[in-house]
Amino acid sequence: MTTPTGIAPRLEEACSDRPLRVLGIESSCDETGVALVEVASAGPGSAMPLLLAHALHSQIDMHQAYGGVVPELASRDHIRRVVPLLRETLSRAELALEQVDVVAYTQGPGLAGALLVGAGFGCALGLALDRPVMTVHHLEGHLLSPFLSADPPEFPFVALLVSGGHTQLMRVDGVGRYELLGETIDDAAGEAFDKTAKLLGLGYPGGPALARLAEQGRGDAFALPRPLMRSGNLDFSFAGLKTAVWTQLSRLDAAAGGRADEAQRADLAASTQAAIVEVLVTKSLAALKLAGLKRLVVAGGVGANRRLREVLSQQCGRKGIRVHYPELQLCTDNGAMIALAAAMRLQAGLAHPTLDYRFDVRPRWDLSAA
Repeated sequence: MTTPTGIAPRLEEACSDRPLRVLGIESSCDETGVALVEVASAGPGSAMPLLLAHALHSQIDMHQAYGGVVPELASRDHIRRVVPLLRETLSRAELALEQVDVVAYTQGPGLAGALLVGAGFGCALGLALDRPVMTVHHLEGHLLSPFLSADPPEFPFVALLVSGGHTQLMRVDGVGRYELLGETIDDAAGEAFDKTAKLLGLGYPGGPALARLAEQGRGDAFALPRPLMRSGNLDFSFAGLKTAVWTQLSRLDAAAGGRADEAQRADLAASTQAAIVEVLVTKSLAALKLAGLKRLVVAGGVGANRRLREVLSQQCGRKGIRVHYPELQLCTDNGAMIALAAAMRLQAGLAHPTLDYRFDVRPRWDLSAA
């Protein structure tokens, strides 16, 4: 998208006597989110954007019957939910639609059809209101989401982005200043949680279900592999762990003459969680040492895992490292992180809202290229 001249002065004039209000729309997968943030000022030392209100709808119940996200159903549900969520957000913020100054939406990565719903709605809304629109990288939203917490981080820091679709370590020196340190070469950590849960016959979403079962088991019951933990680099691999779990479960089922008992299954869940957590913690500490930093930010859906938070906080506390997490409600995909990322880019002078309402989506999009 090109930026017509005059947009920045126009925004400055419109907001000369009040904060700038940014609407964020998230629709990359199976959550529909809408949020509104307020930006008081721009430039170095500016106050953080303020979250005025947000509304979120999860499609978990709809997808449970299929054991995973059905893209076409996800897209249709985004269409049904986005307008009511917009109305709910505006009502909570006690603002009218006309008081929105910029509309931001997730351009990628994610499911193409789902992304198109948010992009199309965002651009149509911008056109109807005669307001500029801007795109946001989904992972940047996750990366910056801890800035909405009660204990926001400061730059620079190392970020652990860990979810069902991504597992990455990045050095973050500021908004838009990201250096990839390591990433998964196959499955993401969240995918390992979900696939193990499916092997164990647990419900969808698998990660939280496995974590609940793990609370009843012993993490040292089975010697599962920790792939690439001693590789000498910061990359991850979880495909081999999933295979090892399948092998172990097959043995247990065979020994039981059908199905392993619940205690054994709980032990296997706990051992799987312990393996994933140990790899994530070990690699995070190695990344901090390499970067020479004492601050870690954890973001993404797996960042809500209680055991991961416990072990990370313990290990980092011993080394004098500060760890920052998003609020639990903001670990999942949400509109607040999209509105925040847009607002922080505007503050940093890195975003250029446009009145060109043609849109496209980027289902695959490297954050370093954003």
